[in-house]
Amino acid sequence: MATPQTIELARTLPPRLLRFFQRYPPPQLFPTITSRIAATPADAPSSTPSAAPVAETTAPATERNTPEAPPSPADLAFPNPFLPTKNFATGRWHGPVYGLRKQADLVKLASAHGVVDLLPWTIKKPGEKEARRIERGLTVKGTGEGQRVKGKLWERTLKGRLEMRRQAMLDMPRLIQEWKQKGHGRGWKKWPSGKAKK
Repeated sequence: MATPQTIELARTLPPRLLRFFQRYPPPQLFPTITSRIAATPADAPSSTPSAAPVAETTAPATERNTPEAPPSPADLAFPNPFLPTKNFATGRWHGPVYGLRKQADLVKLASAHGVVDLLPWTIKKPGEKEARRIERGLTVKGTGEGQRVKGKLWERTLKGRLEMRRQAMLDMPRLIQEWKQKGHGRGWKKWPSGKAKK
């Protein structure tokens, strides 16, 4: 089933990528499996259960693919190792086989060798982050239409403090004159009300 082209490609790949593709073979290299999955109707069971090396899916029959749709990751012989999976018997979730750091390393290796399209879907693939940003928009609170960013306390009170400073600077000549008339601070009242603070 392996063509000379894929054999030559496999010889150039680093061992880490080879181990990954041995454990999770890309469905693009096996068109017979994906075509068999797509050709099987959603309602009818397959005529020969051992004909296709496809695992039984735990998804309901309504979620299975129609003949014209591409196979979902749940229909393949293995789930996407980059995504968390749910055990439908217990209802518990299991984390991905490869964490985000290892996913990024695998994507870097695959893009360096030109086989990034053979990897399963991951957020670390080139262009995925930009596509999500375009789809979701900027998710910073207050940047939407008609909204304001809350800001820190000093940012929210900055305008009032600057106005107080401006008024004090405008009032400065009168304060200097009063200071000089009262003997350079000898008769200067410490408190505006004239009473000392107790």
